Amino acid sequence: MSKRAFLYAGQGAQIKGMGKDLYEAFPAFRKAYDEAALDFDVKELSFFDPEEKLNETRFTQPALVAFATGMTALLREKGIHPDYCLGLSLGEYSALEAAGVFSAKTAVELVAFRGNKMEEASKGVESSMAAILGLSEEELEKIVLSAGGEVYLCNLNCPGQIVIGGEKTAVERASKLALESGAKKAIPLKVSGPFHTPYMDSAGEALAEYFQKIKWQEPKCKVLHNVLGRERKEGDPSIPELLKEQVAKPVRMEESLKRVLELGARDFIEIGPGKTVSGFLKKVAKELGIEDYRVVSLETKEDVEAFLSTVE
Repeated sequence: MSKRAFLYAGQGAQIKGMGKDLYEAFPAFRKAYDEAALDFDVKELSFFDPEEKLNETRFTQPALVAFATGMTALLREKGIHPDYCLGLSLGEYSALEAAGVFSAKTAVELVAFRGNKMEEASKGVESSMAAILGLSEEELEKIVLSAGGEVYLCNLNCPGQIVIGGEKTAVERASKLALESGAKKAIPLKVSGPFHTPYMDSAGEALAEYFQKIKWQEPKCKVLHNVLGRERKEGDPSIPELLKEQVAKPVRMEESLKRVLELGARDFIEIGPGKTVSGFLKKVAKELGIEDYRVVSLETKEDVEAFLSTVE
């Protein structure tokens, strides 16, 4: 029997109305929204976004994790459990919740704190991020070094797609050099800060302090960590240490997806919104010559009902 992996979306996947139909239809989905102790109404924000704040980091992060943990609870209630979990950046927190490392309530509150601290770390920084298509990590690393200034590799998403970020003019210089060196595209991203760069070190320090309040449990299934590009092994840093590093270091998504395929996962459930992570998975699987896998993306009530009809 093939192994199952849950894939969790990251920041950027948010859309107004996400989770509303699921909240109304499934009691198990509601709990994450109803239990979170935040200084705003995560339901109102996610379903209606009346003040147009959903794209602000400190609001985006808890809204996405409430959606993800609600979906996980719904699957759990139906007896659907993962062998492996991984998430894109913010999605790592949802993956850890799925593995039982902390509760859904803790996850939502924790990422609300994380989003606040990442926003604070971005203040006063003229920053940007850009997706570079068609170059390898080694090629782009050289370009980033030659560009000068504060620019870094941030997200190693899939073959031929790497995100760079940092100080705005340095990112623009590196993007221009990348195109001159054969990159197919350099796409500026709509983000509110230079995430997964050393600019986020202060957010990492604040998180390390906050983590001391949390009761960490051993994961019930393997979690593939962004910083490592694989599961934890003996001698690796602890989960809190990895999460502290994660905010300021590159997300090794391509390596994580390669690893989960190597571990035998062939049944993938993508917990959205959106289909970004499954898009990366398809490119990684193609490069490895793997075709015998299945991906189901769950975003709406219809998606869930269609999926459950195949497993019940």
